[in-house]
Amino acid sequence: MTAALTVESVTKTYGSGHTAVTAVDSADFTLGENEFIALVGPSGSGKTTLLSMVGGLLTPSEGRIEVGGTDITGLSRKAQTRFRANRIGFVFQSFNLVPFLTARENLTVMASIADIPKREIEERADRLLEDLGLADRRRNLPSELSGGERQRVAIGRALVTDPDLILVDEPTASLDTELGTQVVKMLAAEVSGRGKAGIMVTHDMRMVDFTDRTLRITDGRLEEGSDSE
Repeated sequence: MTAALTVESVTKTYGSGHTAVTAVDSADFTLGENEFIALVGPSGSGKTTLLSMVGGLLTPSEGRIEVGGTDITGLSRKAQTRFRANRIGFVFQSFNLVPFLTARENLTVMASIADIPKREIEERADRLLEDLGLADRRRNLPSELSGGERQRVAIGRALVTDPDLILVDEPTASLDTELGTQVVKMLAAEVSGRGKAGIMVTHDMRMVDFTDRTLRITDGRLEEGSDSE
């Protein structure tokens, strides 16, 4: 299995001396192409910190993170920002859609961030909206969409730049069980069907059934869960 993501001895410490707090402690794992994993753990365990470092939003205090063959910890801030825009897709818990843009525009706006021609982004956006069952909602503002539809727009936005890695933070937090299950199944299908790799932070243990494996983090320490969880 080809490694889409490699995390080696990654540590994140805040502060120094007696006041130092280690949020993530020597995390090691790999993620293969077409693999969708769950990252679980109690509140304050380090899940979001680890996800943020993998996505290049935070810099590790120690260790190395490689995405698609590129060591992102060795990039300059400017290069890291460009890499995120082109190679990593984020689905945030609160959707983070632009309220005054339509569903389609929330996807096509990524052309101004990524190094991809606007026409190409537009074509991808139309295909994704069709695949996600949102073709007839493409001209609607986020306020005119249901929670499930807004989450699907957020998934489309994460995929429109054709990233290598998709990072998802609590995708079911604001959805009921039925819609949450649909969204997670959709994410799993998109990861495997489009040759991506994905990490989903979740508190809902019912959702790990739709992932390939589970990683647990407790007090900043990472361990592998069983595939059957």
